[in-house]
Amino acid sequence: MLTSCGTPVIGLGYIGLPTAAFIASKGIKVIGVDVNERYVEQINKGEVPFYEPDFEASLTGVVHKGLLVAQTETPHADAYIVAVPTPFNDDYSVDTKFIEAAAQQIARELKGGELVVLESTSPPGTTEKMAEFILQQRTDLTATDGRPNSVYFAHAPERVLPGRIMVEMAENDRVIGGLTPVGGEMARDLYATFSNGELLITDARTAELAKLTENSFRDVNIAFANELSIICDKLGIDVWELIELANHHPRVNILQPGPGVGGHCIAVDPWFIVAAAPEEARLIRWAREVNDSKPRYVIGKVLTKAAKFKAPVIAALGIAFKADIDDLRESPSLEIVRELAIELPAASIRVVEPNVASLPERLGGLANVQQQDLDTAIDAADIVLLLVDHSPFKRVDRGRLEEKVVIDMKGVWR
Repeated sequence: MLTSCGTPVIGLGYIGLPTAAFIASKGIKVIGVDVNERYVEQINKGEVPFYEPDFEASLTGVVHKGLLVAQTETPHADAYIVAVPTPFNDDYSVDTKFIEAAAQQIARELKGGELVVLESTSPPGTTEKMAEFILQQRTDLTATDGRPNSVYFAHAPERVLPGRIMVEMAENDRVIGGLTPVGGEMARDLYATFSNGELLITDARTAELAKLTENSFRDVNIAFANELSIICDKLGIDVWELIELANHHPRVNILQPGPGVGGHCIAVDPWFIVAAAPEEARLIRWAREVNDSKPRYVIGKVLTKAAKFKAPVIAALGIAFKADIDDLRESPSLEIVRELAIELPAASIRVVEPNVASLPERLGGLANVQQQDLDTAIDAADIVLLLVDHSPFKRVDRGRLEEKVVIDMKGVWR
């Protein structure tokens, strides 16, 4: 299954690059493919183009050993792993443009007998559509098991947490869904060469829905916590104390509230289920709407406090979608800062984000937003708005906050 020329991992983002490096760490030669030439150049120098704790040493090691090479062109191989983004359209259906671009490159290289694995999180039926797209490009090939000119397809969704990717890639079980029985077996054999977790075999559609189900389960539970936090605000109750007490029940495990839900998984995947079954996915849709509305609730809290100042200085702590990473995808904190800057033109908003070197484009054009270090921002602030529980924020001397208006959306400074 694995050729001496290397196994291509197509898409070198937050999931694809760690996947490529992890496979390479097992002594398997990997070719990382990405259209971003800057990424390719950085990776070949052993540099990580984004922040992931404890990852740079792993990447540097496999690159220096020649086990991982990045390039922009897709080579021929016996097996391909596709890990490209899957954004959603305005109607929450999946946008498959990146999958189709990868598939088009793969199609040119196929000779028959190869395996194509889609890791990208996708609605049920996406792996089938990828196969159909490839076979439309190559009418000399088929997806029927056992034929000499057959190409095999499978879905193996990633199941890792940003900030713990390398650990979870080694330990987590994997769901593998073949488009045909032989495709599933080939994918299982491929993943057995580098995965320590149990390999759970099913069909492609079930594997696709399994990943969406995992993230929708978490989204529903976060929505419960977020709704509870709003209720507690109204009743004058500390939601974090309440959750801590409730969680002493042996069968209760309430998650923590926050300013919303971000990231490319939990904030996106439930919508794929809603789009696939809009009449039936009522609870999943409602949970999404609760979590999507939480940033607006946070903005309202800040506007109420800011009304007491003529030109408030607001220290906004964190714009990543979760703690101790630099990933800004679907970040509610980023959207909160942007909306505050627009709705409070007289305010000065000091963004503290220790994991990014410069503000993203969505904030760059706003004259009343600037990036500052933690100490400078807090000293200058009238209002301190904690949005992300990054480690440095947890170490802030509480005495420095006594004269400030504090809005803590993560319960760090209770």
